[in-house]
Amino acid sequence: MKPEFEPIPLQDTGDRFEIEYNGNHAFIDYRQMGNQVALNHTEADLLIAGTGAAEAVVEKVLHFIEDHHKKALPFCPYIQSFIRKNPEWKRVVDERFHGYSQI
Repeated sequence: MKPEFEPIPLQDTGDRFEIEYNGNHAFIDYRQMGNQVALNHTEADLLIAGTGAAEAVVEKVLHFIEDHHKKALPFCPYIQSFIRKNPEWKRVVDERFHGYSQI
């Protein structure tokens, strides 16, 4: 994560995790089901696209999931790609996730 994103707090609206950067948002739409968190869609506002904001929100959410002893279901292709590039995060993916072996 780029240093400028580290102090930004992760916000949880109940169905979306988000961070605010320069008045814009990067977010992940999610659904919690027991101890699993389905990560469905990641997006960054156009004005902060390419800044690393989407990557920062993904990393913050994976920390949140791990800290709360949950397991991730990364349905979002962006999150799957992030985990492939950072394989240490596979530890938070539920092994029962249908695409687990491809991550």
